[in-house]
Amino acid sequence: MQQIFLLEDDAALGRGISMALCGAEQAVVLADSIVQARQTLAKTQFDLLILDINLPDGSGLDLLRALRSQGNATPIIMLTANDLEMDEVTGLEAGADDYITKPFSLAVLRARVQAQLRRRSVHSSSQMEIGPFLFDFDRMIFRRDGLPVELSKTEQKLLRVLVENLGHAVPRITLVDRVWTDGAEFVEENALSVTVKRLRAKLEKDPAKPEYLKTVYGIGYTWAVNP
Repeated sequence: MQQIFLLEDDAALGRGISMALCGAEQAVVLADSIVQARQTLAKTQFDLLILDINLPDGSGLDLLRALRSQGNATPIIMLTANDLEMDEVTGLEAGADDYITKPFSLAVLRARVQAQLRRRSVHSSSQMEIGPFLFDFDRMIFRRDGLPVELSKTEQKLLRVLVENLGHAVPRITLVDRVWTDGAEFVEENALSVTVKRLRAKLEKDPAKPEYLKTVYGIGYTWAVNP
């Protein structure tokens, strides 16, 4: 049974979303405030979080940032009435996996939810086969077209974060936080760019024209889907 957490203060909308998503293989836990959300998330591990942004007692964006800063990598979809491009960019930069503006179709929401749950299921294993690549992070085995590729520990960490967020832009600040987790107080400004360059040199056929590890200008990087 997959557990979905929904933070939505509109009671009617919350019930509608819960009814649309509940099924034989999925259950929805509903909260209507930031306080209630924090209490629930502290006690229960979920497969997916759906967070409204504007709550009576705070912001879903602040909750999102707090979760990511604590190392919580659960897929998160943001719901909001804010439809400005900058609002979406802010949500993605804060670590959201998807962003849906109100009003929205419940069918679209269901499709987005299923996409996130499938992605989480695929990436639950340490071994992944993506295009010409085989990545086994537990055994530290990496291949392209059957040929071994040697990666440093830092390159492995960066690659894992990117492929676990396949097709989604991962903000630079999130990558730095997730890759350089040794407690260092200072990370050189170009450390991420240098590591991306080295990883492209080892995995891309033409590092100058990457097919897989792509730059998302103004945000960060992504591992492309079906390039």
